[in-house]
Formats: sequence, C-alpha cells, structure tokens
Amino acid sequence: MTGRTVVIGVGNVFRRDDGAGPAVVEALRDRVPGDTVLAVSDGEPGRMLDLWHGADTVVVVEAVRGRPARPGRLHTLSAAEAAAGGSASTHALGLGECFALAEALDRLPRELVVHAVEASDVGLGPGLSEPVRAALPELIDRAAVTVRKARERRLRERDAAGDAEGGRTATG
Repeated sequence: MTGRTVVIGVGNVFRRDDGAGPAVVEALRDRVPGDTVLAVSDGEPGRMLDLWHGADTVVVVEAVRGRPARPGRLHTLSAAEAAAGGSASTHALGLGECFALAEALDRLPRELVVHAVEASDVGLGPGLSEPVRAALPELIDRAAVTVRKARERRLRERDAAGDAEGGRTATG
C-alpha cells in the first residue's frame, strides 16, 4: 500500500456539463492535503488506470446521464455500483468498462469512490448549466470529505502498524 490518494476529474470543459469533473479538481487544489494527486482525464480506460496506478484510494468525479433524468442530482457510488450501470457516463466508454478492465488486470485500487452529477447539457461550448452549477459546491464537498476520510484512515493504519511493531520489539 502506498497510502496515495488520487482524485480524477473526468470530462471535457468544452462540452458544457461534462466539465463538472475538471471543475471539481480545480476547486480541490486548496482544499485537500498536498500529497493528494489531482488529475483531469478524458475517461479513456488505459489513461485512467495509469493515473491511479499504485493508489490506495481513488476518487472519480464526473457528469452522468440519469434515467429518469434529474439534472443536478448527485450520486455517490462504489466501483461495483458504477460498473452495474445505475448511471450512464457521458463518454463513449463509461466507468463500467474502465472498472471491468481494471479488475481483469488486477489494477483496482483498495477503495474507489465515484461522485457524479447528472448532466443537463453536454453540447459543445464552455460553462456548466444552471442545475449542475448549483450542485457543484456539494459535489466538491463530497469529494473533499472522501479525501479527508482516506487520509484519516491511512494515519490510523500507520499508527496501528507502529503500535504493532513497538509491541513486537518490547516482547520479542
């Protein structure tokens, strides 16, 4: 385990609401520990696997299409839930395919969380629609909380490992 946390904002800022993931990554720059890796991706599975290689915790943030659609609605999903297809990616190959590839290659991180917002408009052009823009602060908060919890867990595990080593030294 590396203890590394990676946040990947999936999307394209020139496809309206598809830019939600990159917008979250930009907003997190001053809100997460300095050792957190922040990246933007187009969602291509090979690039995603490269970005999270060796990470313990991966947070993926992206825009999805829900059925029935409720633009601005937020979702927090595990890798298994995202792969099951409860929400559809705005990209040609979705997260389900990416996670299936990662599993087949034994490259899934220990923890993978998807924070998503339902898109209203993924047409050409910059800027988020009003429902997605209104949901952005909560989406940013959810991603930041996931990063904070991963760091706290990592510190507890490190402390427990140190306690275990100290115990062995004292008795053995």
